[in-house]
Amino acid sequence: MRSLFLAASLLASTSLTTSTAMAGAVTDVGKKGSKHHEYAPPKSKNCRNTGNFSAWLSKFKKDAAAKGISQRTINAVLGGMRLNPKTIARDRRQGFFAQSFVSFQKKLATQHRVVSSRRKIKKNQATFDRAQREYGVAPSVITGFWALESDFGAGMGKDPIFRSLATLAYDCRRSDMFRTELTAALEIIDRGDVRPSGMVGSWAGEIGQTQFLPTRYLQYAIDYNKDGRINLFRSDVDVIGSTANYMRDLGWQANQPWIEEVRVPRKLPWEESGLEIKHPRSKWVAWGVRKANGSPLSGDDMPASLLLPMGRLGPAFLAYPNFDVYLKWNQSLNYATTAAYLATRIDGAPVMRKPSPNIPILSPAQARELQRRLKKRGFDVGEIDGIIGAKTRSAVKTMQIKFGLPADSYPTPGLLSRLR
Repeated sequence: MRSLFLAASLLASTSLTTSTAMAGAVTDVGKKGSKHHEYAPPKSKNCRNTGNFSAWLSKFKKDAAAKGISQRTINAVLGGMRLNPKTIARDRRQGFFAQSFVSFQKKLATQHRVVSSRRKIKKNQATFDRAQREYGVAPSVITGFWALESDFGAGMGKDPIFRSLATLAYDCRRSDMFRTELTAALEIIDRGDVRPSGMVGSWAGEIGQTQFLPTRYLQYAIDYNKDGRINLFRSDVDVIGSTANYMRDLGWQANQPWIEEVRVPRKLPWEESGLEIKHPRSKWVAWGVRKANGSPLSGDDMPASLLLPMGRLGPAFLAYPNFDVYLKWNQSLNYATTAAYLATRIDGAPVMRKPSPNIPILSPAQARELQRRLKKRGFDVGEIDGIIGAKTRSAVKTMQIKFGLPADSYPTPGLLSRLR
């Protein structure tokens, strides 16, 4: 699925974390070891561009030169640059992430990707072993992202990256963020890593087979095969090393789990579910949570959250501290859970248990109505877009508790009726 990484990361503030609309933590351009920073939330999808693109571009060129970008690169890349209205329209849509988790993962965590990932690991076993020794990241975790982001290079995109970045940098919605990304992309050209003609990829301006934003490329892309050049477009070795390098910096803990499908009892203190709450695994065992096959879990002190992406009737997972890294990579709950689950499948976990056929699902129109009604009650749910993210789920749990309903944070038509 092309361009999933940024497409989900750039969702409005209804995505999973409080930094939702900021595309996560982004590093300062070109400085090794620099601190992460977050961008301001994006403006509404209904914001209007009032300025002239040519005038904006002229000013940006001057700003880029003042930041040290060579005039040669500026002329080569931005000379004759034109706005792409299709990129703006595509950025405004992104309805793919409004699907239910079951539908989303069924389309993405396919058996084909499991098999392809295992083949890729076998082909590059020595490199994966080296990356695991040096960075602590398991091959299945790397290939899970790699498969979803570009199907191992088959779906990197065919759009001119600089035109996409310039368009999004001009656009009112996320101009601050994409000005920084455009400057970073120019720096990549300036230092000779890639020729301008080689900067072809996603409509959202991502680079390479695991779809790095330009700032992330400057921070984490490495010449892992020691051939004197970083190549995230064609070098498996560089892709593996760079991805592992990035994940370690995001906080990945070696030899630790990330997610595990579980079976939950009919009765549980549902208000204790949610990624914001962690309990020792032993407590979940005491409450009757078991492995997906029904066998007992380890009753130890490993901190874990009960993740119920579709409520108490849907799939259930214990999410461990490493799952936080998935959410830093991509803040869409559906994407992060799917990527984590896919990695476990690559490692040999069985196919997910079939959920109840009676899970109530809101239509997109109902989801937007739910958000509007929650907003009227004083909740900050971010943009009214029908995408159920962290803020909406938090508000849902609060109202479930108020109404005496099972507080699993999952919105239903029944809850909407109560809100009416």
